Amino acid sequence: MRAALKKGADTWWDKHDPDLLCLQEVRARPEQLTAAQREALDRRNPVWNPAEKAGYSGVATFAKGDPPAAEVGLGIEKFDREGRVIQTLLEEFRIFNIYFPNGGRDLSRVDFKLEFYQELLEICDELHSQGEKIIITGDFNTCHQPIDLRNAKANEGNTGFLPEERAWIDIYLEHNFVDIFRYLYPEKEQYSWWTYRGSARERNVGWRLDYFLISEELVDQVEDVIIHDEVLGSDHCPVSLIIDRT
Repeated sequence: MRAALKKGADTWWDKHDPDLLCLQEVRARPEQLTAAQREALDRRNPVWNPAEKAGYSGVATFAKGDPPAAEVGLGIEKFDREGRVIQTLLEEFRIFNIYFPNGGRDLSRVDFKLEFYQELLEICDELHSQGEKIIITGDFNTCHQPIDLRNAKANEGNTGFLPEERAWIDIYLEHNFVDIFRYLYPEKEQYSWWTYRGSARERNVGWRLDYFLISEELVDQVEDVIIHDEVLGSDHCPVSLIIDRT
């Protein structure tokens, strides 16, 4: 968060002026920002969920206009201590801003990651059964299909493209969710994350890790999903969902 602000991320937010802005892996607490940064962000009605561990994980959600109701976390302590979830409750739907766990280069956190997927889905199933509509957005730390990353074959044994990780995206799609970008653009090869190594960004050797999974009932309200891969300043780029809320 601090590095992104130094690189002018807030000017992009001002230009696009989203109704809701969801950030993941902010790695900062509000008190670690400068007074000027806090003042600027406070005008956006921030909700923060930092991790207990300093400089790690964390999510933040910002809203235009009157601040909506929000819930922090999933209510599961081992996940919530890592600052991974903020739920924003709008009249039309509930938005989960999520930084999904990374499985780790040594794959030591894959089981933790898959358990997170499972627990979240159980919560969403219950909300769907109560008639709620849901949007899940954020860094999923998983590519669903080979089209979603440049070098699929070379990454079959790496976290983010393991069969058991990808299978959970399939399960979500079987539980009343739609990957709305892929629904709108079934053949489009576009990425939202690039490693800092090997000039990957310049060569567009990337992964699509940042998704909007939406309840099937919301599909007809979606006007577009835009991956802003021209925006620099981070290893991820912004992704916008444009949806008719009327």
